[in-house]
This record gives sequence, C-alpha cells and structure tokens, in this order.
Amino acid sequence: MIFKSSTTAVPEAPKVPRHIAIIMDGNGRWATKRLLPRVAGHVKGVDAVRKIVEACVERGVEYLTLFAFSSENWRRPADEVSYLMGLFVTALEREVAKMHANNIRLKVVGDLSRFSPKLQDMIANAERRTANNSRLTVTVCANYGGRWDIMQATGKMVAANPGVTEYTEEMLAPHLAMAYAPEPDLFIRTGGEERISNFLLWQLAYSELYFTDAFWPDFSPESLDTAIASYQSRERRFGRTGEQVANKAKTN
Repeated sequence: MIFKSSTTAVPEAPKVPRHIAIIMDGNGRWATKRLLPRVAGHVKGVDAVRKIVEACVERGVEYLTLFAFSSENWRRPADEVSYLMGLFVTALEREVAKMHANNIRLKVVGDLSRFSPKLQDMIANAERRTANNSRLTVTVCANYGGRWDIMQATGKMVAANPGVTEYTEEMLAPHLAMAYAPEPDLFIRTGGEERISNFLLWQLAYSELYFTDAFWPDFSPESLDTAIASYQSRERRFGRTGEQVANKAKTN
C-alpha cells in the first residue's frame, strides 16, 4: 500500500498518533553525567526502546520509527561506532524472537552496505521472520539520512521511467525507504536539542514536532504520554484555515 503525501491530500489526524518517529538522543550525555563510559548510555538506551515499544502497542500506535544511527554518526570515535555495531547485533539476537511472539514487524532502513555481512544477514533474517506481523511496525533507521533517502528514491524513479523529463510526488513516493508507512503524525526528539538532523526530511513535512530535555534512557511511557498529550492539544490544519478544520469536524 502506498500512503498519500500530506502535500497532495489532507490525511486523517487521529487522536492517538498512528505513526510516531523518534530521535533517541542523549545516551552518551546520560552516561557522562553519571561518570560512566558513553557506551553504558547506549546499553541503557536499548532498555528504553523496549519500554517504548511496549507502550506504543498498549496505546494503539501502528508505526514506531527510531533513528538509531545516522549517516553522519560514522564521524564518531571508532571505538564507539564499533561498540554500537556490536550492540545492534546483540539487540537483534535478544529481541527479534520477542517481537515476533508479540506480532510486531521489524524493518531496518538505510544504506546497509557499510555494515558487516553478518549484520546484514541478521537484519534480512529478522525482517523475513516478522514480515507478516501486524500489531506494530517498528522501523530502525540505521546508516540512514533524509538526503540519502531522497537521492536514492530519485535515482530509482528516473530508472523506472526512462525518457520522462517531468516527475511528480506520486512517482517518487513508492521509492522512498519508508513507502510502506504513513507519514509520521508525531516527531519526538529527546536530549534537549531542537533540530531534525537529516531524519525523514521528506516524511516530516507536516508532522507535529515535540522536543524534550529528557535524555533517551530516561524517556519513559509516562514521557510518551506527555508527548502524545502535546500532540493532541494541537490543531492540524495541513494548509487549511482553522475555520475549515472546525467546519470539517462538524460534518463528521
């Protein structure tokens, strides 16, 4: 199924976000604040992922997208990057069976070519194993960048339409890395920073943005509820006036 773009059609604005996207920031600073090595924060961050996945299932969220490793994160110290790769392997080994048992689908998007063959195989196997699950789709963005996504989609679109010189959003959409999901209703960034950082640049066009000072390891189901409450307090107009939105609500 190809979901419509919020710039070509007015989507539904569900009370509970159908799709939540999160930049899980602050793991290293969480650890440093406690005089621990930065990697300890990443370990604690995996625990937070588990809790938020469970919370999303309980609240009826259909899609959860997590920015785990950006295309720019290769600039970090080599030992930290190596540890993160190992942690990714460990998390797949420990969590995929649980996700499958709970009817959760796992997707991993990004340029996976830089990962080890072992990790690539583990990702492919996890995606195959959970492909038919439908309770919640958890997407992990790894070696992902919003600009990379648009560029790779553009290349595929051009290749699929030889001789064409004019293109539309509808022609590009099927080639985006997350064409299988609706655009995020709610974007959350932890850790106190207030920027998108090359995450889902195309898909976040009309998402509601929520920033919190809480470091990711401290982000709890209660923190998620606070973010959802903020989302619910907003009027999602998608280019329309408030009066149009109110009149539409009266007719429904």
